Amino acid sequence: MSDGAKAPERVTFSRGYGVCIMGIDGTWRRDCLLNAISDNDAILTVEGSIQGLNLKEFFLLLSSTGLAYRRCELVRVNGAEIDVSFLKGKNKKKRANAMTKDALIGA
Repeated sequence: MSDGAKAPERVTFSRGYGVCIMGIDGTWRRDCLLNAISDNDAILTVEGSIQGLNLKEFFLLLSSTGLAYRRCELVRVNGAEIDVSFLKGKNKKKRANAMTKDALIGA
């Protein structure tokens, strides 16, 4: 099997790691336990209700200061446990293209 065909490696925490999820607009926040994480997704146990929250897009806060975070979307709910996938930045390709154009114009 080649390296490109391997599934993403997932790290599992036996006791969970304390994190938070927060709405994109900052209007809600819930404490969670991070059960498992990979490059593309995570499994969380949410403390409290998620009923009525907009989970289409939200932040997973990995540090108490908010300096380490990932943009997420909900994939699956199983009781208090949720599966989320990480959203990739939309501006990365635009920035790369802009740099390439600037380099061509300047050359």
